[in-house]
Amino acid sequence: MSIGTLPGNWVASVWRFARSRGSAVLESCELCGAPIGASHRHLAEPGKHRLLCVCGTCAALSGEDGNGLYRGVPENARRLETFHMTDAEWDALGIPVGLAFFIFSSSQKRIAAFYPGPAGTMESLLDLRDWEQIAAANPGLHSLRPDVEALLVNRVNGAREYYLAPVDLCYALAGLIRKYWRGLSGGHAAWQEIGRFFSRLRERDPRVSAGVCGHD
Repeated sequence: MSIGTLPGNWVASVWRFARSRGSAVLESCELCGAPIGASHRHLAEPGKHRLLCVCGTCAALSGEDGNGLYRGVPENARRLETFHMTDAEWDALGIPVGLAFFIFSSSQKRIAAFYPGPAGTMESLLDLRDWEQIAAANPGLHSLRPDVEALLVNRVNGAREYYLAPVDLCYALAGLIRKYWRGLSGGHAAWQEIGRFFSRLRERDPRVSAGVCGHD
């Protein structure tokens, strides 16, 4: 299912990340209405499949684990240097491109896989047995925080990179691809931006801020 068909403000949240390069974005906290800058925290509302842009006070009140209604999105990503996934295991997941992120959905009680593309973010239905085989070889996956943290995979052009990443960072990548993709192959600009995205992850590893709506 395309994220664009889900209720709530997922699409609006994605476009906030990609629509404004290098400029301040004037926004308001979606809970209390207080002004917030381009760099701010996010909360997930799992029941409605939404990401909310919030001020520091509302983020603090919700806490890291949330109160059941909202869950705080973590602020940093880290590379999984010892992560192991064979080409056969990847092929078994049925992801048609070399980029994907995997989230445990608390409302659906399962792992959901999403991959970015020119038409938006698409969901791929996983065979749970294939995922369990990968998780068994990588115990760190059991620490994924439901709804707010993802396994981000980059296998483009021979890369084998794996990150535990905030979900807003994953949707930022999806929004970036949608903004720059041209034609069937994507075009030079799209691949350049994807390369820059992962370069920033590597350069700022192990802690990467995901709280900015927009790319510098």
